[in-house]
Amino acid sequence: MSTWEATGVGSHPGEDHIEAIKVVLGEVPRLPYLPELPARGVGADMIGRTAALLVDLSVEVQPSGWRLSGRPGRDHRRAVDHLRRDIDGLEEIGHDYAGPLKLQVCGPWTLASSIELKYGDKMLADAGAVRDLTASLAQGLADHCAEVRRRVPGVSEIVVQLDEPGLPGVLAGTVPTASGFGRLAAVEEWRVEESLRLFDAPVVHCCAPGVPFDVLRRGGAKGVSVDAALLRRRNDDALGEVFEAGMALFMGVVPGRDARLADVKAVARPAVELWRRLGFEPDRLAGQVVLTPACGLAGASPQYARAALAACRNAAQVLKDDPASGMQGQ
Repeated sequence: MSTWEATGVGSHPGEDHIEAIKVVLGEVPRLPYLPELPARGVGADMIGRTAALLVDLSVEVQPSGWRLSGRPGRDHRRAVDHLRRDIDGLEEIGHDYAGPLKLQVCGPWTLASSIELKYGDKMLADAGAVRDLTASLAQGLADHCAEVRRRVPGVSEIVVQLDEPGLPGVLAGTVPTASGFGRLAAVEEWRVEESLRLFDAPVVHCCAPGVPFDVLRRGGAKGVSVDAALLRRRNDDALGEVFEAGMALFMGVVPGRDARLADVKAVARPAVELWRRLGFEPDRLAGQVVLTPACGLAGASPQYARAALAACRNAAQVLKDDPASGMQGQ
């Protein structure tokens, strides 16, 4: 974990997957990832891309969004083709890469909140359907990881990131029904914890307020990925337990869209301030905090996407070399 330093959340601008892979390998070489390019359209979005991994479950696009289907159709095949093309590109560009690699997929709860049953409400409304979906995703993801290892033999470790922006709403009971006129019942915390254990110690990314740190820790997550701007002092106790458990915190410290980037010490400052506030030893900081953009980079320009990743990498060096310097000028 101590060598990860910096990475990205997942999505990139444009439609050139080869160029995106080159940028990732060049700018965050300690923990590169397979980038996602949602600008390519149906099947390249977070839901469709992840649905392409499901075992024995097929999806299609309806006017209301993604829905289970009886058999793989055009939309499902398009999603599979996008993912296959991305893995081909990773094999081509990263054939001599050696080190860890991060793979992102939509987590089961956000997926269940987004996919509708064949006839009826969202999958989240049916506990049995959610169990089937979670098991299907866990198997499909394991197969995906095995293929990436086979295609890029130098990968020493695969870090699985589950994107769960909908999880706070699932736990709070604020997810709308398919009709939009009601809300689905809140899901018990133990169910979420149980589902996480089907995955191999994932990092869970949540860009929404109300990140359930305690639930993720109890569920065996390896790390939590959040926008630093959403962290408040009321989160300190939960974050302290996250760090005490040896988990990593992926902190989003630069905007996900084009903006003027601050100098490296200012980029590193949120991590340094949090660490100081919690009272942990300075030499542990670089080993448990990984710097990232605040969210995916799909809405940024290609130039900014590259610069944002470089800023995270350079700021991570501050944490490693001289964390106290990040507080200078305070």
